[in-house]
Amino acid sequence: MTTPTEPDDSSRLERALGRAWSDDRPWALLTELTQLESRMGGSPGERAAADLVAEAFERVGVTNVGLESFPIQYWERGETTFVVTEPVEREFEALALPYAPAADLEAPLVDVGYGTPEEIDAAGETVEGAIVVASTTTPAGQRFVHRMEKFGHAVDAGARGFVFANHVPGQLPPTGSLRFDREAAIPGIGVSAETHDWLTEYADSPVAGADESATARASLRVEATTMDGSSQNVVGTLGPDTDDELLLLAHYDAHDIAEGALDNGCGVATILGAASILAAVESDLGCRVRVAAVGCEEIGLLGAEALAERLDLESVRAVVNVDGAGRFRNLQAYSHASDPLQALATEIGERYGQPVVHETDPHPFSDHWPFLRAGVPTLQLHSEPSSGGERGRGWGHTAADTRDKVDPRNVRTHAMLAAVLVRTLSRRTPPRIDAADLQEAFRELHYEPGMRASDTWPRAWD
Repeated sequence: MTTPTEPDDSSRLERALGRAWSDDRPWALLTELTQLESRMGGSPGERAAADLVAEAFERVGVTNVGLESFPIQYWERGETTFVVTEPVEREFEALALPYAPAADLEAPLVDVGYGTPEEIDAAGETVEGAIVVASTTTPAGQRFVHRMEKFGHAVDAGARGFVFANHVPGQLPPTGSLRFDREAAIPGIGVSAETHDWLTEYADSPVAGADESATARASLRVEATTMDGSSQNVVGTLGPDTDDELLLLAHYDAHDIAEGALDNGCGVATILGAASILAAVESDLGCRVRVAAVGCEEIGLLGAEALAERLDLESVRAVVNVDGAGRFRNLQAYSHASDPLQALATEIGERYGQPVVHETDPHPFSDHWPFLRAGVPTLQLHSEPSSGGERGRGWGHTAADTRDKVDPRNVRTHAMLAAVLVRTLSRRTPPRIDAADLQEAFRELHYEPGMRASDTWPRAWD
């Protein structure tokens, strides 16, 4: 009897994948995380979550597990009050968006549609001094415009307040950071799709050609505090002690208004399941695999930034960022302009008969970004429903992001696929990402104006 030695024909891998079908530790971790009152970046709940993740890493065989602290600007919400005062007086439920400053103001209410740069420009002088209303979604047929881009353009146009209105029904005001790691220039709030329906009727809407002489007004009061704080990453290793390494990571923090099951409890559970499989096949790994659960993604990719600063990025072969995997049935691979990583995701999907949805265009709004902009090839593992992709976050960033939305079968399957992918990648060295090519790709996708408005355009690219 012969023993297979090729990494794709290993009996060890087959046994590890078989055991993964009955491994309930990822689901147990997801349950523990979603039972916490809050995992907001820098909060006591986030620290409690870090301890839970560290214990779970050690239980599945990750070695050298430790917590690495880093400083942040900690934001804490208070009460938020939003009232339409003209043409009627009516109060609506609203949530302050992270890094919103404390404020108490009244101003004209102006609807800027989806809040794209073109619509804000078209609104012209009506935006200056106004509270502007923008949808969470983006028109079909164009790149999805991130919340921070819309907010940044509104600030640059002179707005005094920003209303981010959900397009998903269910009385679900959305949240999401206005800036990265610092207090924003003006207050921003989230309101539900149902509230948005009323606001589009009440508000001045120069984009839609409404009467610009209308007198729609609103008052906005936000209680919030920004102060010095700290967060932490949970980091450990698997495999041989080599000079170079792969990085497998997911963020474990979540917004304070929900359980954070989909975003990104599923991702942390997925890398725990993958780490358990990789620990069982350590002798098959071609290089060290650093496993990290990072904090403060939701308020600025702060944990990933801190981790990137501490690592020798020249020794990092590639990054696998699990943000969005495990949520839905089909694995989605963002290869961020790396053809070899796109090909690898296809290879793994075909080998195991699993559909992989590809997105090749790069974006800067997840934990891969500090590494990608330094030239490290990065692959983000996300997921989408079998019926097709969502336009926006769905239940994410709302109070509906709860554990009952999660199918443990998706977490298990994506953990297995992630483990096989990392195991295969550990024996390969994908080429670095050329900075000039990456910069050109971002310009072709029309990211530059929005990233400059949100202060996320790399200074090295100027």
